[in-house]
Amino acid sequence: MSMNDGRPSSQKRIDMDQRKARGSLAEQIAADYLIQQSYKVLERNWRCRSGEIDIVAETGHTVVIVEVRSRGKNSFTFGSPLESITSRKIKQVRNTATVYLHRISRSNARIRFDVIGIVMNPDESVNTLDHIIDAF
Repeated sequence: MSMNDGRPSSQKRIDMDQRKARGSLAEQIAADYLIQQSYKVLERNWRCRSGEIDIVAETGHTVVIVEVRSRGKNSFTFGSPLESITSRKIKQVRNTATVYLHRISRSNARIRFDVIGIVMNPDESVNTLDHIIDAF
């Protein structure tokens, strides 16, 4: 969104707040989904200098780093949730995962990177949830 899009700053703030709220809801839906699939959720929104990991989970002996992406049902201007992941984002998530594993003394752990893409209906219910295992 451009700073010169003609909308008042209060409208831009509302849009950003709505986007953050949808993102938080999508992360909760993704965490609930993983738990239903017998994953153990270890962390949510883990942050360090290099970035943030949306969800750290574990299945068997594998640490699973999960990037959650969401979109409203009618807001595919910038692509689907899964199409929104750039090579820069992948690099950032990988670097952050390295820091995380080092901090918990599991640098040699088996690791996997998954993506969960969620499309939300206008009433905030889930339209679709796609779980891409070993996405990158």
